[in-house]
Amino acid sequence: MPEYRAHFDFDIRFANGGGLTGEAFRLDVPSAAISERDLELLLIEHLGLTLVGSVTIRDLQVVEEPHRGSRGVDTGAQPSARRIVDLSHPIRAGLVTYPGLPAPTITPHLTREDSRARYAPGTEFAMDILTMVGNTGTYLDSPFHRYADGADLAGLDLATLVGLRAEVFHLEDVWSATDRGIRTAVLADRDVRGAAVLLHTGWDRWFGAPEYGVGAPFLTGEAAQWLIDAGAVLVGIDSVNIDDTESGGERPAHSLLLAAGVHVVEHLTRLGELPPRGARFTAAPPAVEGFGTFPVRAFAEIG
Repeated sequence: MPEYRAHFDFDIRFANGGGLTGEAFRLDVPSAAISERDLELLLIEHLGLTLVGSVTIRDLQVVEEPHRGSRGVDTGAQPSARRIVDLSHPIRAGLVTYPGLPAPTITPHLTREDSRARYAPGTEFAMDILTMVGNTGTYLDSPFHRYADGADLAGLDLATLVGLRAEVFHLEDVWSATDRGIRTAVLADRDVRGAAVLLHTGWDRWFGAPEYGVGAPFLTGEAAQWLIDAGAVLVGIDSVNIDDTESGGERPAHSLLLAAGVHVVEHLTRLGELPPRGARFTAAPPAVEGFGTFPVRAFAEIG
């Protein structure tokens, strides 16, 4: 089903004095035929305003455009539309996930041909050896990745990894080459308590290419702290790193989130296919003791 957003300027006057003005404002709307009066009420609800005396809408255009999660508009899929969206990059021999880290290698331990001598006629198997760094493909960081006394992969609570309510922030038009940081202001209008917060930046389009490692968007430290205080249980991003890899080695988002027990998932993909709300997110790694980071098959259930 098509989704629509209203583009407009507005002036709001409050009954007890003062006012608020907005230019080039964008707001999710339930249909292309929304009336100006309904748009006024939706704007008031979205901004959480009270004691509004009047609203004036100017230069209104309603365009077909994916919803971004405005308050007051139901963006959840209908139950009959249930589907699974795979949010993981496939792993293959030679894949470069993070520039500078080794690519995985796949070698045979037992070939199908050699196995024929071990089993009954017509029965054969292949057993292979996969050698890779834990930071390969789409992976999850546990607290042990950052802190020696933090929980390792085997120590994670599955309840914080499976079937999480997903709050998806579509941020492709929020960050820029000159201001790559994702800040608190773009997250603060959502209830993220108990949720997986998924940051859709669009950077996954460069995955596997040299451009992927340079100039990528990231989560700022103050935004990471806000997510912790707001009760998020997992934060994922479709970028090369949740931190700024060009900051000289500082990793505030990792340090804050993992110290608070908030899982980090990096190198997600296809987040643009998810609604802002209404999906369920899963990203469970194998239970490896003494290990902090490992690939996951991350996916979302819609409907």
